[in-house]
Amino acid sequence: MLKRMLVFAYGLICYAVFFATYLYAVGFVGNLLVPRTIDGPPRGSLVAGVVVDILLLLAFASQHSVMARSAFKRWLTRTIPQAAERSTYVLASSLALIALFVFWRPLGGVVWSVQDPTAVAVLYGLFAAGWLLVLVSTFLINHFDLFGLRQVFYYLIDWPYRPIGFRTPGLYRYVRHPLYVGWLFAFWATPTMTATHLLFAVATTAYILIAIQLEERDLIAQLGEAYREYRERVPMLIPFTRGPGRRDALGRRRVSRAAQ
Repeated sequence: MLKRMLVFAYGLICYAVFFATYLYAVGFVGNLLVPRTIDGPPRGSLVAGVVVDILLLLAFASQHSVMARSAFKRWLTRTIPQAAERSTYVLASSLALIALFVFWRPLGGVVWSVQDPTAVAVLYGLFAAGWLLVLVSTFLINHFDLFGLRQVFYYLIDWPYRPIGFRTPGLYRYVRHPLYVGWLFAFWATPTMTATHLLFAVATTAYILIAIQLEERDLIAQLGEAYREYRERVPMLIPFTRGPGRRDALGRRRVSRAAQ
């Protein structure tokens, strides 16, 4: 029982660190209320700043992708309880982000600056909507499972863990990755785009596009034809972009399989 209680407490701590990091990230990217933000006076040489920032982004991307792979999960759970695997991933992601906040090097320079009050309000609205969309998307697919709380709670009460399974609720009927759509709005919607912010937005967008390919490869391996059909039917990031020809082709394949 003590072990189960410790694993549960560990899961709660990991979640608390994540949530604090998420809130700080809103202020960091939006230059709001927090002591260190994405923009600020340049420190040191431009080249050194670019190198440091890219290394920080690569460290986060590497951690995020490597720890999400099935092989790494199997290796990790040789030394920690299966129930703590997701919480450990969440904690490692949060620590990688915290390191980015601490060591980030502003570069200076302005790429665009919107002055019209209405346009500024719209951009801040899209920024806020992006962060909200990220949070809402996690609840649609089970927020507590995604961040490890469901696993450690089941472990605490000694219930067998059952995966959520493949579902497409709400926004997932219109795009396959609404959570990533939220990140894109959060990273790009800003009335003042500095060189630092642009580097961050471009790098994270590139990572998102790569991460989607890795994630969908794993989903196809896990779910097979169910996910292949979902991928054919629902666009990746932009809703309502599946043309009638694509849908007709999918329908013909279904008819062909049914006739076999």
